[in-house]
Amino acid sequence: MTQAEIKLCSLLLQEHFGEIVEKIGTYLIRTGPQPLRMIVNDTGLVLDQVKKALCVLIQHNLVTYQLQKRGFVEYEAQCKRVLRILRYPRYIYTAKTLYNDTGELIVEELLLNGKMTMSAVVRKVADRLTETMEDGKTMDYADVSNTFVRLADTHFVQRCPLVPETPESPDAPPPPAPTLVINEKDMYVVPRLNLVGKGKRRRSCDEEEEGEPKAKKQKQDGESSEPPPDDGIYWQVNIDRFHQHFRDQGIVSAVANRMDQTSSEIVRTMLRMSEVTTSSSAPYTQPLSSNEIFRSLPAGYNIVKQVLDQYLTLLADDPLEFVGKSGDSGGGMYTVSILYFWTLSPFRPLIYFPLPLRFGSRCARIFRLLLRKKHLEQKQVEDFAMIPAKEAKDMLYKMLSENFVSLQEIPKTPDHAPSRTFYLYTVNVPSSARMLLHRCYKSVANLMERRQYETKENKRLLEKSQRVEAILASMQATGAEEAQLQEIEEMITAPERQQLENLKRNVNKIDASENQVDETIFVLESFIESTVKKP
Repeated sequence: MTQAEIKLCSLLLQEHFGEIVEKIGTYLIRTGPQPLRMIVNDTGLVLDQVKKALCVLIQHNLVTYQLQKRGFVEYEAQCKRVLRILRYPRYIYTAKTLYNDTGELIVEELLLNGKMTMSAVVRKVADRLTETMEDGKTMDYADVSNTFVRLADTHFVQRCPLVPETPESPDAPPPPAPTLVINEKDMYVVPRLNLVGKGKRRRSCDEEEEGEPKAKKQKQDGESSEPPPDDGIYWQVNIDRFHQHFRDQGIVSAVANRMDQTSSEIVRTMLRMSEVTTSSSAPYTQPLSSNEIFRSLPAGYNIVKQVLDQYLTLLADDPLEFVGKSGDSGGGMYTVSILYFWTLSPFRPLIYFPLPLRFGSRCARIFRLLLRKKHLEQKQVEDFAMIPAKEAKDMLYKMLSENFVSLQEIPKTPDHAPSRTFYLYTVNVPSSARMLLHRCYKSVANLMERRQYETKENKRLLEKSQRVEAILASMQATGAEEAQLQEIEEMITAPERQQLENLKRNVNKIDASENQVDETIFVLESFIESTVKKP
């Protein structure tokens, strides 16, 4: 765990959960698994505060607990899971792209709350969608429920582990910590719910005052009602499934750049057919026959079977090996190589992002040359890259000092004499990927600190703008005249309005930069994991 990762985790926890949760989360990340007593003693917080903070972290899967042999419970922070908070906007946008506004709000509610029952999610999303609709229109619970079922069928949401049902014995004391289990077959099974109703709008203050007895009666009726039929069945976002979708999009984009749009659509169809049956860590997709692929192509693609077979043959014969042939039955069995895609994908950000900006285009040329040739002496680098000896030497030493390239010594004699030793430059891709990943973490942390600084410097102006907007909204609701509204708007002067626009533009740039860096982080993390996990 590097200092850059710890700092970024601390900033993410503070921004989303506050200082107390951030203090406990950072302490667990730095120290590793700790019992409750040690957390209270070392952080100096009140026991009740520590318990509530741990509940929040466990609710969001940021901390796990384990019962030790001596009988006490240890809590351990999941640093990788904390870093996934940075990718929440991308998860939500992907859900919006695939399942419209309803899917977007379902994923957003699950990410905001950690774990929720399906009935609670459906009601909350229906109410939020109803708020955005025109007067007289409402969102039906059934429509939201259908979208939730589609998310579960495609494994974007999954059930949380439950406490197993065991016969209670009055003499046996309860365990210090429950053991949560779940059957893989039940992870995506949606309970049969008959959710009947429509979304409700928030009542204004005047309506609540006028209908106070009725509201109290509704509240009492709600409290006396029975628990929902899915009580105890909680759902969470399946982050690995979203990562699998990002990976599939990258493969399709790579095939489109290499071949053409038709080839990418064939690969997209193969990935879609195996998206549920293939594990996110599998090196290859499940074998698919040419006949199955032909039947699953989109309706708008008028490709005859013979043309499809030609495309599959071209993809299988391509040196990049995105598609491999594994048999001849059913017109030919084909798979998509996921592992080989990750071995290629980090080259683009490694070459085209940091090197030209940091060292210039000639260094990027040398780096690309070393990637292709594997091992080269300095004289060979000069000749192949067509760069003068002095400049090539200077560039190689710069990249060597920054750990972009490494130097390997091959002695002719046991005494390692410099005159009888070959010095070969090479690129250690996993090491370069880790170095670049570390810099990406530092970049995101710097961006977050800059956004906090910009917001803090303009805190007074932001509070004034919010007060003016609240006054305007209340006056518009009461039917104020245009002159009165104009007078309220003039409370913010022209220079202040210009300052607010600059702040908004700067914050938007920082947010966009965070998302762009996170895309590089995802590629690098996936590549490093693929080099560690053997197929």
